[in-house]
Amino acid sequence: MNNAEELFTAATITSFSAVGLAFYILLAIAVWRVFSKAGYAGILALIPIVNLIILVKIAGYSGWFVLLYLIPVVNVIIAAFVAVRVGENFGKGPVFSIFLLWLFPIIGYFIVGLGNATYREPVARY
Repeated sequence: MNNAEELFTAATITSFSAVGLAFYILLAIAVWRVFSKAGYAGILALIPIVNLIILVKIAGYSGWFVLLYLIPVVNVIIAAFVAVRVGENFGKGPVFSIFLLWLFPIIGYFIVGLGNATYREPVARY
């Protein structure tokens, strides 16, 4: 590799890292308010794995449910279930939850967190 290719590669990696960090910060800001509405400390939204555990608890599942996120195909399905349950606990329907809490979470969590949605304790389902 020559010097120009190495510089291009470094710039590309830096750009993708900056965009990823920006998305993470925006999502943390959005989820902060959601956590506050649900009765959890908002600062927990900044801690990478803890924020997922709290989000699963807000959905009404056990914190151990997060371990299912480690299984490659199952994690996508579990994320959809959690999104639907979080939306349900904030009075939102399944269409809102799938499109805005699962597919476009930054937008959806800003709507839930900054909107007039109120948190309702999940009903235990076993």
